[in-house]
Amino acid sequence: MNALAESRRSALVDAGRPVLLVVDVQRDFADPDTLAGWGVSAEGLAAVDAAVTTTAALVEDARRSGVAVVWIELAYDPEHPWRSSAWLQTGSPDAPTDGFPCVAGSPGAEWWRLSPAPGEARIRKRFYSGFAGTELAATLDALGAGWVAIAGLTTECCILATAFDAAQHDLPAVVVGDATAAYTAELHRSALETLALNAAEVMPASALTELWERSEVAR
Repeated sequence: MNALAESRRSALVDAGRPVLLVVDVQRDFADPDTLAGWGVSAEGLAAVDAAVTTTAALVEDARRSGVAVVWIELAYDPEHPWRSSAWLQTGSPDAPTDGFPCVAGSPGAEWWRLSPAPGEARIRKRFYSGFAGTELAATLDALGAGWVAIAGLTTECCILATAFDAAQHDLPAVVVGDATAAYTAELHRSALETLALNAAEVMPASALTELWERSEVAR
């Protein structure tokens, strides 16, 4: 670890209350049967499985340490189409979007292998970023968040978008490299490099839990 990374990590201990953001660990993005149907490789399935396992352990560590956990989930509503995404995927902004993943209330939108505890905040979103058109910023303000750690799926999409928006809301952001995954190793690696360059400190779960243990405001 270089001197700048060490300085950043040390500063987080005194930066205020940490909050863990769990992003999109939902059936449509994590169930191996669903992903195999999309053509995700065995390597990609293993990466997602490992990231979900690490995220679940982080959630338990956060609860033990007194760190608030905020759950961010895609809840797509076909009655309010995401026209820009439809255009990007099909060439027409008016294409039907009822086949999009994580339709609100569907089995695909359910949490996968982990779930919120009573009283933990849940943020439902329409777009990639957990901040876009949601109450996430207000929720973090109410929690007194000084910085956030981000885990979940997928690294190059909703993790990246949420981390960039955290930085643009003036919150130091940590992305937990082994608690996130993309469907290819190249996409995951590239996204982490982009995040480390422009928006977040990237670290493993073990380093994050060590910071939580050192932080008095987490207790």
